[in-house]
This record gives sequence, C-alpha cells and structure tokens, in this order.
Amino acid sequence: MKENIIQTKSYDFALKIVKLHRSLVENKKEFVLSKQLLRSGTSIGANIEEAIGGQSEKDFYAKLTISYKKARETKYWIRLFKDSEYLDKEIANDFLIDIEELLRIIGSIQKTLKNKNS
Repeated sequence: MKENIIQTKSYDFALKIVKLHRSLVENKKEFVLSKQLLRSGTSIGANIEEAIGGQSEKDFYAKLTISYKKARETKYWIRLFKDSEYLDKEIANDFLIDIEELLRIIGSIQKTLKNKNS
C-alpha cells in the first residue's frame, strides 16, 4: 500500500502534540491552554482520516477544510505558548515548521481539488 504523506505527517504531528501536552501539564502545571492545543493539534489528523474515508469528493473536501482550520488554530496556540514563554523558542519553532508543512500540503490538496472542479 502506498504511503499517504499527509496521513503520516498529521499522525506524527498529533503524537508530538500529545507528548507536548503531557510535558506542559507535568512540568509547567498548565492545564487550560494546553488542552486547547491538544484538541486542535490532534484534530488535524483525525479530520484527515475522516476525509480519506469520505463518502464523496465533497465530503473529502469538507473534512480537509476542517483539518486546515484546525492546523491554523494549532499554529495560533503554539505561537501563544512560545510568546508567553511556556514553551522554549527552539521547541516552538520546530512545531511551527511542522505545522507550516501541514498547512502547505493541505492547502495544496484543496487547491488541486478546487481547480479540478472549476
């Protein structure tokens, strides 16, 4: 079976988010904002999975759009953690590089689908 790059990358990112959440809770005693990050960061991959299992191209596109929005939200939370110094700048920048890559890939798929249906 051929590897689905967005499926793999979004899952790997979600795993990193789960570990980051655990660290924020255990080491920084930060419970509220980190829960928001956990929800949005793991939702990206979950919506990719739903998109792949979509019943139609329209359904696929709708789930992909949700995934893109969740990636944008996750980027916001990471920036907030970085700027509030809950998260080391180097670690935050690694996450920001990952999320930008996910946004580019998802955006590219959306654009391809939109152009195909125009």
